Amino acid sequence: MTRRFGIVLSAIALLFVMVLLAQRPSSALGGLIRNTDGALIPGVAVELYDNNGKIVAVTQSDHQGHYQFRDLPPGNYELRASGPGFQILTLQIALRQGRTETVHVSLQAVGTSAAVVEVQNNPGTHTFHGVQGGVAGGVPGGSMGGVLGGIVGGVPSAAPPPPPPGEWPRSVVAQRMRLGPVEERENYGHFVENGFQSPITDALSTFSIDVDTASYANMRRFLHDGNTPPKDAIRLEEWVNYFQYRYPEPTGAHPVSITTELAMCPWQPQHKLARIGVKAKSIDVSKLPPANLVFLVDVSGSMTSQDKLPLLQRAFSLLTEQLRPQDEVSIVVYAGAAGMVLPPTSGRERMKILSALNELHAGGSTAGAQGIQLAYRTARANFKSGGNNRVILATDGDFNVGLSTEAELIQLIEKQRKGGIFLTVLGFGTGNLQDVKMKALSRHGNGNYAYVDSLLEARKVLVQEMGANLLTLAKDVKIQVEFNPAKVQAYRLIGYENRLLRPEDFNDDRKDAGEMGAGHTVTALYEIVPPGVKGTIPSVDKLRYQKTDATPAAESDEVLTVKLRYKQPMGDTSQLLSVPLQDAKVAMRDASEDMRFATAVASFAQILRGSAYKGRATLDQVIDFASGSLGTDPNGHRAEFLYLVKTAKGLSPSE
Repeated sequence: MTRRFGIVLSAIALLFVMVLLAQRPSSALGGLIRNTDGALIPGVAVELYDNNGKIVAVTQSDHQGHYQFRDLPPGNYELRASGPGFQILTLQIALRQGRTETVHVSLQAVGTSAAVVEVQNNPGTHTFHGVQGGVAGGVPGGSMGGVLGGIVGGVPSAAPPPPPPGEWPRSVVAQRMRLGPVEERENYGHFVENGFQSPITDALSTFSIDVDTASYANMRRFLHDGNTPPKDAIRLEEWVNYFQYRYPEPTGAHPVSITTELAMCPWQPQHKLARIGVKAKSIDVSKLPPANLVFLVDVSGSMTSQDKLPLLQRAFSLLTEQLRPQDEVSIVVYAGAAGMVLPPTSGRERMKILSALNELHAGGSTAGAQGIQLAYRTARANFKSGGNNRVILATDGDFNVGLSTEAELIQLIEKQRKGGIFLTVLGFGTGNLQDVKMKALSRHGNGNYAYVDSLLEARKVLVQEMGANLLTLAKDVKIQVEFNPAKVQAYRLIGYENRLLRPEDFNDDRKDAGEMGAGHTVTALYEIVPPGVKGTIPSVDKLRYQKTDATPAAESDEVLTVKLRYKQPMGDTSQLLSVPLQDAKVAMRDASEDMRFATAVASFAQILRGSAYKGRATLDQVIDFASGSLGTDPNGHRAEFLYLVKTAKGLSPSE
């Protein structure tokens, strides 16, 4: 009896110890980031690495300069922080069980002597100086392989080490690693801004949706280098759609929902601004269908700089960390010729994939078409029925050997998309960015185009928005807006100049249009001139042979009606949604948070483009609206936008 009782007590004690171990409190890390004048800096990239050089977490400082990491296991870490025009700082952090360490960072401008770190823990406050070294929490200082480098998902990088951090400008999201001045080989397609149209002669406005974001990230690169982007590099819709908006989730059988809103236009107070928002259904990443991904990597000689292949390797390493056992990855490269680096490999063999990425080296000419052909053959041979079959092309866009004309490449890609293999394009680097060609390839491949200027942008595109960018829920998504002439004297679609369609294209299911992935949001803005407002608006003579009579619906309060057509990812027949927008007189300051922020972004794009339609817009006005509509901003993207606007304001006209 006594022995049995002892056994029971021992079992209870063991269980108690196990419960205590299971409830071991995690650690946390946070603090403020300032410049040497004490001003808080938003949008600074903060990365945390473990002892093996593997990225544990990445965040940005919010609009109040605060950063935070939660639920970290105790142990030793390396922290890296970088802001625009500041020296990158690295230091060692020791996190103790159940403790929250507070590490305040003061970043030093490029070209000055040292950065400052202030560590608060119990007991006392400690201050440390240094750029690459440093110590926090009692761990000896030192660099883990240098400031940026040589680490690809835990595997030592084969890329050469980057130059000292003070020798080149730093992006607000860090790791862009650009060297040298921008060359004049970057290629942007010219376009003319949309003007005002009369609903009497042009009652319908029709366009394809666009979920690309490359133009915004590219703008960020220019501003950080002290320049404004070229006029034709500013595609306003890509700036607005860079951000997520809180549109309602779709209900019922449709995978998309439509939201509308109307408010007074801040840059033309007598005009109104209509917002159309489309949201694709969100899907838990763990529930995504199995993926058949082919990484198609440009390793030509133009990819040697640090902001190209080395950054590309780290970007794909982030995606590799998200793979599941049911996912498979192949790696195809092209330079003077195309070749297979890694045959289809399960996501459970991550180290094998990372090792293959690590072994990539740049050199040779650019046989881009050969690489695309091999990538599609690989994707076809490993095709997963009902899965996500996709080629991810990573390049600076410099195709100069083989099928080098855009028409030939497009024909090749269009043929493959009809078989269920889509194309995502990631642009890297500066100097010879072939923006036009990469956007065209992604559009015809039923995919999206993003520009990766940093590791944090790679995380946004390939981790945070993985479902949206890698899984198509609705294809050939087209929008057609009909305006009520009793409420609208003239209207103007803001942006989407490269996505305009003819009215008859809306009902033509043979006409290609844009795709929406899981969780994607799309926003379009219309500037509306109400009846009776005088100004420069289009006018035509009265028609001689016909007369347009208003229908009874024109007497309602409807300003416009939004119609949307989409197809299922493997379907050929479109489905229709329709939503009217009621008239209202709402001041922009009383509009929704998302409406105010989208308006601020559109206004900023028009100012930098020198738009003829920017009206009374000023950067101060943009700052005012953006700062009042940051919201929760969990990833710091809106705070970073505000910082970019202030950066643009600091540039002289000559710059």
